[in-house]
Amino acid sequence: MAPHARVRAPELIGKGGWLNTGGTALTLADLRGRIVILDFWTFCCVNCLHVLDELRELEEKHRDTVVIIGVHSPKFVHEAEHQAVVDAVERYEVHHPVLDDPELATWKQYAVRAWPTLVVIDPEGYVVAQHAGEGHAHALEQLVGELEAEHAAKGTLRRGDGPYVAPEPVATDLRFPGKAVLLPGGTFLVSDSTRHQLVELAADGESVVRRVGSGERGFGPDGFSEPQGLALLPDGTVAVADTVNHALRAYDPATGAVTTLAGTGRQWMQGRPTSGPATEVDLSSPWDVAWFADRLWIAMAGVHQLWTYDPATGTVEVAAGTTNEGLVDGPAPEAWFAQPSGLAATEDRLWVADSETSALRYVERDGEGFAVRTAVGTGLFDFGHRDGEAAQALLQHPLGVTALPDGSVAVSDTYNHALRRYDPATGEVTTLATDLREPSDAVLAGEDIVVVESARHRLTRLRLPEEAVRVESVAHRTQRAATDVAPGRLRLDVVFQAPTGQKLDTRYGPSTRLLVSSTPPELLAEGSGTGTDLGRDLVLADGVTEGVLHVSAMAASCDDDPENEYPACHMHQQDWGVPVRVVPGGAERLPLVLAGLDA
Repeated sequence: MAPHARVRAPELIGKGGWLNTGGTALTLADLRGRIVILDFWTFCCVNCLHVLDELRELEEKHRDTVVIIGVHSPKFVHEAEHQAVVDAVERYEVHHPVLDDPELATWKQYAVRAWPTLVVIDPEGYVVAQHAGEGHAHALEQLVGELEAEHAAKGTLRRGDGPYVAPEPVATDLRFPGKAVLLPGGTFLVSDSTRHQLVELAADGESVVRRVGSGERGFGPDGFSEPQGLALLPDGTVAVADTVNHALRAYDPATGAVTTLAGTGRQWMQGRPTSGPATEVDLSSPWDVAWFADRLWIAMAGVHQLWTYDPATGTVEVAAGTTNEGLVDGPAPEAWFAQPSGLAATEDRLWVADSETSALRYVERDGEGFAVRTAVGTGLFDFGHRDGEAAQALLQHPLGVTALPDGSVAVSDTYNHALRRYDPATGEVTTLATDLREPSDAVLAGEDIVVVESARHRLTRLRLPEEAVRVESVAHRTQRAATDVAPGRLRLDVVFQAPTGQKLDTRYGPSTRLLVSSTPPELLAEGSGTGTDLGRDLVLADGVTEGVLHVSAMAASCDDDPENEYPACHMHQQDWGVPVRVVPGGAERLPLVLAGLDA
């Protein structure tokens, strides 16, 4: 085994305390003798949710030697609320201890720069590896095996039960429901996400008529995995965004049958097909669906795109977005989204709740194609609760959007616990209702609007008010410490070390990709754009003193076995948004760790 840098792991501290430990506060000394994997995550981040799923198998296989610790490090103000973290841990079935770190104390101690980041600590308490982004499960498996062998031989490995203590289950008819649709008979179909089911409720929105699915994660005729979006199709069936199965399913209310429309059950990764026969193409965390322009549109949250499914041909294809994360309008193939999570169609527009940019956006016809426009929202870092003219109005991580009869739209403003309204005729944003708890969707039912209160585990019926609720305006920016960098030339290095037994896959050309941009664009005089080297010299423009560097990196590694004609390959990828402040004497090099340790 290659020697590792001997860096002592900083202590784990967080003002919010510990979850899933039965009330016990853990220290690194308590974990000595175990292999510890710190998972720096925040519950708004779909990439973090992907990593939670990647870790499940590792967690089960090495339960007597490995302790995974989730370090919850919030991006949004709402995510710093302790109860919101408690809810998220249950919602996403996190079965390991979680440290609630609302002030990013441990994040700063470990110099973390991105969600998600994984840090591996050996049984003697030293940091031996860091991985940012997704796709590292195979590398962790390899490293854990090496550490088990090394420390068993040294006598420093301690086996046994971990510190995880399961919380007491709570009995409710729904558990963190995601989306809802009104069926033709007047009942509601709800995606009961945490229980991996669909639930049909009577017209009162409360009485259970039937449940669809076994209630366990699965991909068979009676299985879902954290389902979300629902949409009625012209043939009377309901399309289901089966989010963690990375699939699109169909439920027939008449027969109860569940079939698969699109997806393979595998998560789409860079380089894989983006169109073709629907059940042969991978998807990535589809979060909502809506029928628009004779197609079923899919909010593909996992890759920041919109896709479409055509039932006439049984095919899927990308309709909008580049996979780059951000807020960029224009022709649909060139637009940037950030975790689109809610869709609603009118005759001439497809409305999109673009959650990570806290934005309301829409797709409309543009000549022979489509274009993407923004109604409310400015980018990844500004959010809040502010009504008024759309250009200055603020939302906070909305997950749902609903078309209203008068041509306006209601926005499920999830992290503001509010239902908001945008009126295209006036360009104004108002508040329809407050004191909701993480509303994630809403559906019209006669003169009422029925809101999915996800964190209250229920549907809530509201009468659409004639006048908006007035709230005190509040604005926020993502609170992460800026990195001080020197004026002029800045060396950017993305650190990537292939896992033991693997090498970069160069059989078909370069196996790495680096995309760099900035907010504002004027921050970079040189160095923006796409290339294949993981290192690049950037030149910061004179006169711009602060901004954000957006860095997207990808690397493909394969098993290093010359005898194997078809080696197993793995994709590693991560997006960073690094706030920088240009000051004399600042750093002249910016290292970002994709995998390994920075020398």
